[in-house]
Amino acid sequence: MFLDATYLKARVAGRVVSRAVVIATGVTADGGREVLGLDVGDSEDGAFWTAFLRSLKARGLQGVQLVVSDAHTGLKQAIAAVMAGAGWQRCRVHFLRNVLARVPKGSAEMVAAAIRTIFAQPTGAEVIDQLDKVAAMLEPKFPAVARIWSTNPLERLNKEVKRRTNVVGIFPDDAAVLRLAGAVLIEAHDEWQVAERRYLSEGSMAKLVATGDDAARPKEVRRATAELVAN
Repeated sequence: MFLDATYLKARVAGRVVSRAVVIATGVTADGGREVLGLDVGDSEDGAFWTAFLRSLKARGLQGVQLVVSDAHTGLKQAIAAVMAGAGWQRCRVHFLRNVLARVPKGSAEMVAAAIRTIFAQPTGAEVIDQLDKVAAMLEPKFPAVARIWSTNPLERLNKEVKRRTNVVGIFPDDAAVLRLAGAVLIEAHDEWQVAERRYLSEGSMAKLVATGDDAARPKEVRRATAELVAN
């Protein structure tokens, strides 16, 4: 499951304010993609994320093995509380932004280029090997950014929502945000259902299934995520 948010302007109690539009998408056991849910709120705080995740479970979401998201404290706490037992990976897009904010400007281009080589590898095994090499290279000078991982295919969907909603400018209320953003997501969901190619292979998805050996799961999650990046 992938979780992310984008922000739009809407009127609330007569004022124009920023509204958090949170979106959840998922990859099914057979490797297909689905839109799981959408909601609008004041901000991405823990209470809002917790309520959103609980609403997904109330509608029947189950069997989540891995959650990919940003590292907001409130969001991580909500995932741990509501999606107990699922692995977690940090979003690549947000992670890269956070990394570059913590290195000197003169080194930012070099660090970004090094990290991108990880995600450019053709196979899961090569991704893992390159990850170890880049982490070892960065650790002596940048120990805070030596641990690198994750991906976020939801970012493209967010950009499409923004592109299709920017023509409105300011929405009259949250219901209007939900109607238009929801229409964009329904369109994307329908396209995914008829796509000939699965987003991930069944073999890759099988590596995320709990085997009963909890000690082995982090390694399997890491390897499955590597294959997701390679795909």
